[in-house]
Amino acid sequence: MTATAAGTAPAVDGTDVPTPSLARRTLAVFTRDKLALAGAVVLVALSAFCFLGPLLHSTDQVHTDLGQANLAPGSPGHPLGTTDLGYDMLGRLMTGGRTSLEVGLAAGLLATLIGTVYGSVAGYFGGWLDAAMMRITDAALAIPALFLLVVVAAIVTPSKPVLILIIASVAWLSPARLIRGEALALRSRDYIHAMRLMGGGGTRAVFRHIVPNAIGTVVVNATFQIADAILYVAYLSFLGLSIPPPAADWGSMLSAGITYTQVGYWWLIFPPGIAIVLVVAAFNFIGDGLRDAFDVRLRKSGGNR
Repeated sequence: MTATAAGTAPAVDGTDVPTPSLARRTLAVFTRDKLALAGAVVLVALSAFCFLGPLLHSTDQVHTDLGQANLAPGSPGHPLGTTDLGYDMLGRLMTGGRTSLEVGLAAGLLATLIGTVYGSVAGYFGGWLDAAMMRITDAALAIPALFLLVVVAAIVTPSKPVLILIIASVAWLSPARLIRGEALALRSRDYIHAMRLMGGGGTRAVFRHIVPNAIGTVVVNATFQIADAILYVAYLSFLGLSIPPPAADWGSMLSAGITYTQVGYWWLIFPPGIAIVLVVAAFNFIGDGLRDAFDVRLRKSGGNR
């Protein structure tokens, strides 16, 4: 029998039958996960709501109007009512969501990048360097992340770039430990030994072999890091350590509205609270779907469990 071409498999009659590409098999596994698909739809919908919504529902989110304060949902021109300062609630939800998504996405990706490089270096080189780097990580993990965030946020004046750096400076610890474990397993592979025999150095091994071969773990972890970063933004904002007004995010909206729950102004609490729950759940569902999609056993079976 003649050798089959790349990307084909021999059929019963001897003809070559195309096999699904790696990307198509990965996508097949992902699309079989209904929760992952639902999460992707919710994430796209929320992103469109936050970034495209203001083009359709333009509001003033800078100047206060106390004469329009605390209007109930359904008021003329205010489908979701107004806040205690007269801001349109629907418009506030859009602009606040844009801040939460931007900071959460940037902080989560930055934390994943730092953790990936740190963990790859520690796992590949091993020895005393690995021991020293991991003891630093363990010491930092022993301190509650929220405590560190509050301390750092209280020292500096929060802004979008500052919030991103503050959250990333805490969130990189978990991915560092995770990727370090991957690097420990990958450094003993044959292609790493071959690269060393050919004169390749540590930098080439980390960035050309360790990180690319751990990309599945990196991508899955990034989705969870983004979800955690969005929650961290909400935590800090709820504690009054958010971006100064008139800027807003979903956490600061919750913090501002919590004082009015006793008088029945529910629309100040439920919209941002539901939005936070939806976006965090969406990222977690997507992460679960990607974890299955990058699983080698599932890819080989074409998505069948």
